[in-house]
Amino acid sequence: MRWALVKVSLAVTVMVVLAFALPLGMVIKEMARDRAFSNAERQAATIGPTLTVTTERGPLERAVESTPAGAAGRMAVHIPASGELRGVPLEIGSRRAAAKDLATVQRIGRASITEVPGGSALLQPTAIGTGQIAVVEIFVPEGEVSNGVDTAWLVLAGVGVALVVGSVAVADRLGVRMVQPAQRLAGAAQELGEGRLGTRVPEEGPPELRSAAVAFNSMADQVVQLLANERELAADLSHRLRTPLTVLRLNAASLGESAAAEQTRAAVAQLEREVDTIIRTAREAKPQTAAAGPGAGCDASEVVRERMEFWSALAEDEDRTVRLAGVDRPVRIPVARPELAAALDALLGNVFRHTPEGTAFSVDVHNSDDAVIVLVSDAGGGIADPAAALARGNSGVKEGSTGLGLDIVRRVAESTGGDVRIGRSVLGGTEVRVWIGLDPRESARGERRRSHRGRVQRRRRATV
Repeated sequence: MRWALVKVSLAVTVMVVLAFALPLGMVIKEMARDRAFSNAERQAATIGPTLTVTTERGPLERAVESTPAGAAGRMAVHIPASGELRGVPLEIGSRRAAAKDLATVQRIGRASITEVPGGSALLQPTAIGTGQIAVVEIFVPEGEVSNGVDTAWLVLAGVGVALVVGSVAVADRLGVRMVQPAQRLAGAAQELGEGRLGTRVPEEGPPELRSAAVAFNSMADQVVQLLANERELAADLSHRLRTPLTVLRLNAASLGESAAAEQTRAAVAQLEREVDTIIRTAREAKPQTAAAGPGAGCDASEVVRERMEFWSALAEDEDRTVRLAGVDRPVRIPVARPELAAALDALLGNVFRHTPEGTAFSVDVHNSDDAVIVLVSDAGGGIADPAAALARGNSGVKEGSTGLGLDIVRRVAESTGGDVRIGRSVLGGTEVRVWIGLDPRESARGERRRSHRGRVQRRRRATV
């Protein structure tokens, strides 16, 4: 594209220069010719008064010598024969024009220009006292006719070359301004295709290329977000396997000391390690969770009762005291049933995983006009750093933890405009408070907050 613009500019500029320079050069040449012959006419006119007074050789020769053309030997006077000249034509100076040209001018009485060796001759007719026509001949050398023309052509050529060079330089700069953003866009597309997802394009250049760069960067952000969502979905689905694995591990512990029991326990432990590996490998970025639309959601009381029924068997095996409150009437929330079940399983699984056997726990559901609060409390040792525990993946450094449990809970809450907080429970241990919003506008504001937080995190990663 760059060289195409240069070639087009070169061709157009050359045509414009030729269209103006050639006619202008011809005009200058004609002006120089007219100037030379106008000067010759003035020289011829200076001898006219003398011819009207006398036709004698002596005075005429002195008059011719007194003129610049005569002094330079470029003037001649031709007087036809008459009685005063005794029938003999009189010629003063060197004749260069042909006799027939002189005769023609004398006959028609009009000035004429004729070509002679070394230049041109102006033949100017002048009436004399005898009533005849004398001819004054002024020789104009070729150099005088073209005086200044070569210089003018050189100036025109220089101006033309300067215009061509300038137009080519401007076209090249414009081409660079257009080509470089296009090249960067093509290179970024190739890098993105090769898997370098952090590739972005500077949004600069012509308006069309800026729009293309904006669209490319937006597309790249969407690709990164989609891949992150896919990885997060894989991590979350894998995390849900932790609940049945916990049951298997606890049941395997009660199988005794036989070889089959040991093999079962080893297999469960291996399966837990594999699931943890899958979660840690897939986990990278926080996914976006859309708020539930009109008519979607579930009965929180029903889901809580169902999951507590599941976990109560394990609680009985481990001699844990369980308390359940606030689920005696339906409580609709804008969260899909599987999402709420996964969040509850994550919270209750943490209780069983991180507190010793015999530790009591409780689940309370509180309902108001604009929110539903689910409290999961235990009588364990508590969490020393609640903020760090809520950071996604922070607990993944601990053995047997992937760091996704509380993040799953937080994602569910934030999808409705709510949040998750960790504090000290009345039982003396940890209390996880899940605030689920019931106002759709809160859900939209929560979604915007998460979108803003995601952009901030991406900018931070880009600056690292």
